[in-house]
Amino acid sequence: MDMMQGNQVSRSAVSRVVLLAAAAVASAAAVASAPAVAQTAWPSKPVRMIVAFVPGGGTDIVARLLAPRLSDALGQAVVIDNRGGAGGNIGTEAAARAAPDGYTLLMGNVAPNAINVSLAPVPFDPVRDFAPISQVAITPNVLVVHPALPVKTVRELLALARAKPGALAFPSAGNGTSSHLAGELLKNLARIDMLHVPYKGGGAALADLLGGQVQLMFATMPAAMPQVKAGRLRAVAVTTRARSQALPDLPTMIEAGVPNYEAATWYGLLAPAATPRGVIDRMHAETVKIIGTPDMREKLIAQGFEPVGSSPAEFAAYIQAQIETWAKVIRAAGLRS
Repeated sequence: MDMMQGNQVSRSAVSRVVLLAAAAVASAAAVASAPAVAQTAWPSKPVRMIVAFVPGGGTDIVARLLAPRLSDALGQAVVIDNRGGAGGNIGTEAAARAAPDGYTLLMGNVAPNAINVSLAPVPFDPVRDFAPISQVAITPNVLVVHPALPVKTVRELLALARAKPGALAFPSAGNGTSSHLAGELLKNLARIDMLHVPYKGGGAALADLLGGQVQLMFATMPAAMPQVKAGRLRAVAVTTRARSQALPDLPTMIEAGVPNYEAATWYGLLAPAATPRGVIDRMHAETVKIIGTPDMREKLIAQGFEPVGSSPAEFAAYIQAQIETWAKVIRAAGLRS
């Protein structure tokens, strides 16, 4: 009887030891996992938004409209990082190579994210290296001329270009940018000869147009509108199929006499590939919410942008379609280097 009681006591003691050991292991595991859980809280520090162009152009304007509103939504500063050069390739590569931890975003642009891959080898893959978040806006380019140029319509411009082959110079934000290809498309469709002058960003190109060093430009609507309204530049036409809400009296290039002419600039938010899905979903939700607010829509439209807002899947499909579209234009123009 004493032996049986002793065994029961012994088994009871062993059970208590096992339970205590299990509790200790569970407690240790909880303590060990606490830092890991804390590390997953996003964002816990400022987020960088790379703009692959110098300040002043359309991409920079869209980014600076979106960034402070994202800062408010996320509770962390969203800081603009301008990295211009090589038609947007330098900044876009920096974004592609950044750690996919949610702390680097890219305000994408049609040039580096859809055009440049068809012009020459680029140090990134515009599809494989990025996780689309949302298209933010689209805008036509607007054909503007210096007031000293004696033209008020596209037909008058074409007549002057044919009378003086190679004498008219048009600048762009860089080789292969939308402002460049818009000019090349006009040269191809209208069979005219103009001189292309590439710059390191749309702001520098516009400055030289204002100074009269070049004669015409396919400028982004947001950059051109203040100069047009101030009388420092003359607007001739927009490059989309539909007229712009910002300049509804301005004809499209097609209406102005160039059949099949269509070109547009778009902007969208992307992250490095392999960025956690939770971050992508949060960024998408906040971005689309911001784009849909009356305040943001009003500010975008006032500067010539058409607000979009799309799902990651829709934006991915749009980018792929744009790559294919501009590849055809580049082949037709013989621009592949």
